[in-house]
Amino acid sequence: MHMVQKGLFEIKDISSVGKMNGKYNHSWVEESFDLEETDRDVFGTKKTRSYLGEIIGEKRRRWLIITLLLGFSLIFGRILYLQIWQGYHYRDLAENNRARTRSIPAERGIIFDRQGKPLVENVPSFLLSIVPQDLPSAKNEPVKRKQVINQIADLSGVPKENIDDLLERYKDYSYESLTIKENLDYDTALNLYIKNANLPGLLIEKSTKRHYLIGDELNQIDSVLSLSHIIGYLGKLNDGELEEKKPQGYFLNDYIGKTGLEKNYETQLHGQNGKRRIEMDAGGHEQMVLSEETPQLGKNLYLSLDLEMQKKLEKIMRNYLLRNGNKRAAGIVMDPRDGSVLAMVSLPTFDANKFSNGINQVDFNVYNSNPDHPLFNRAISGVYPSGSTIKMIVSAAALEEKVITATTAFLSAGGLQVNKWFFRDWLVGGHGLTNVRKAIAWSVNTFFYYIGGGYANFVGLGVDRLTKYMRLFNLGQKTGIDLPGEGTGFVPSKEWKKQTKGEDWYVGDTYNLSIGQGDLLVTPLQVALWTSAVANGGILYQPHLANKFYDPNTKKEEMVKPRILNQNFISAYNMSIVKEGMGDCVRVGGCQAMKSLSFTTGGKTGTAQWSAKKDNQAWYTAFAPFGTPQIVVTVLVEEGREGYVASMPIVREFLAWWGSRYLK
Repeated sequence: MHMVQKGLFEIKDISSVGKMNGKYNHSWVEESFDLEETDRDVFGTKKTRSYLGEIIGEKRRRWLIITLLLGFSLIFGRILYLQIWQGYHYRDLAENNRARTRSIPAERGIIFDRQGKPLVENVPSFLLSIVPQDLPSAKNEPVKRKQVINQIADLSGVPKENIDDLLERYKDYSYESLTIKENLDYDTALNLYIKNANLPGLLIEKSTKRHYLIGDELNQIDSVLSLSHIIGYLGKLNDGELEEKKPQGYFLNDYIGKTGLEKNYETQLHGQNGKRRIEMDAGGHEQMVLSEETPQLGKNLYLSLDLEMQKKLEKIMRNYLLRNGNKRAAGIVMDPRDGSVLAMVSLPTFDANKFSNGINQVDFNVYNSNPDHPLFNRAISGVYPSGSTIKMIVSAAALEEKVITATTAFLSAGGLQVNKWFFRDWLVGGHGLTNVRKAIAWSVNTFFYYIGGGYANFVGLGVDRLTKYMRLFNLGQKTGIDLPGEGTGFVPSKEWKKQTKGEDWYVGDTYNLSIGQGDLLVTPLQVALWTSAVANGGILYQPHLANKFYDPNTKKEEMVKPRILNQNFISAYNMSIVKEGMGDCVRVGGCQAMKSLSFTTGGKTGTAQWSAKKDNQAWYTAFAPFGTPQIVVTVLVEEGREGYVASMPIVREFLAWWGSRYLK
């Protein structure tokens, strides 16, 4: 065997390798490898370390380094963006998957009458809700999601389409519960809770619903359904209300006052919702309460309204409407000493509980299609020609402007002739010589034609001064009563007639305005307001229903102070003359049917023409007792024909009851 050995490298000549059993036995053992410089030339290894640099040039090497740096920069930047700028967002997502915030509805404040009798109550209730985030993903598990929604629809009785619409509508509120069925009683809620134990995203929530203590439409004998127009009712937040109220702590499933006092005093009655932080498992089921923020109770509202007065006035009005074949009417009872509203009735009315419980389409259609519009509060929103009730204002204005004095008299001979037009009085042949007190007592039109528009050489107030005083008495504008939806009425003017009708203003227009005909429109509340001003000597108190608030959290009361709209625009002396005229109406004039009462009153009838085909609007407004007025009662009967026929008997019966019960 020939062997060459150099350094640590050993090569055996394969020709000298022995045979074993007729086969070559290959053997190679490499212990280490090292070549001297001369040996590298033989094996072709010279300058091997410089070949890599020759394959990747300097320019390519720079681009490679730049590419690597850019790549690492992008990765590092993305990490910074996710960890720092978006860290809170993803932390919240992760936290919301682990823990959820559930609202704890605040107990809504109770509404009481002036005697402390509750008019509403909060009744425990349950909601069936779904949490979109806990449902199978619409993107990753569409089939399973559809199956779950179908199961929820079958279980709840709510159409699948409604659930789909709800999920689509509130897709941005994926972690909040969406109510699919409300007003569940305890047994129904318990059964649904048992059945939904394994359904993701479905839960039962505790709630309360508003129940109004007003009776019902089937038993109207002892009911006081007319409170529905005053108290109003609650409803779910709509999209616009949700955007407005969410910063104030309202949740998606919250209820809010939609009409009446519930709406006007929403902030005070609602209270402050609480929050409960709950740990959830992967299936969206509650595990434990992590933290809780206690809700703040809403304030209780005490009204100036007297429940017994409300009930009595409603009952009397219903009876007279039924007896006379009328269907629509409004009545206001006020305290002239401070503007407190003691009773307010608008007929026909509705049942607020049907709306509080979520009115069905059938009941809503019945109300909505009723030609007598039971949802409409005529007492504050209805506008009508005032008829002769306006004559108190015209008299006060003429006295204040010194157009007349208490003794100024005109001859009433049945009317006034102006060119080819004759403006008649209601009594054929007239009332004879008439001063302001007699004119009010007998509602003598001729007298008011004189002082309103003038005649022959006598200069009356004219339209500008007439409308000025009407506005001073708050006509043509809201009184500001604490109820939504109040009407303003309307006071016509020369400019308005020219602009809208393209006609000039004539003396006949002034005559009509002076007796409450033509385009003048007022609300029953406005008539009660100026009657109160006559009764108290010239002060316009803002009508109000709220008397005080009681905060059950702080145990403090907050009184609602009377607010004066206007005063000192008619002297006390001039107002006393108008008041005496209303007293004469009862003593010797057209209101003598009121003499049967055991105490003295002042009053004024009103009969307003408004249609050639329909009966007149019938007014009567009064105050009592005459010497020291404590109460004002104003009644309007739509199409009642005559005020002394349709409205005066209602006021008389109510005042007789009031005097026996309240007058001391």
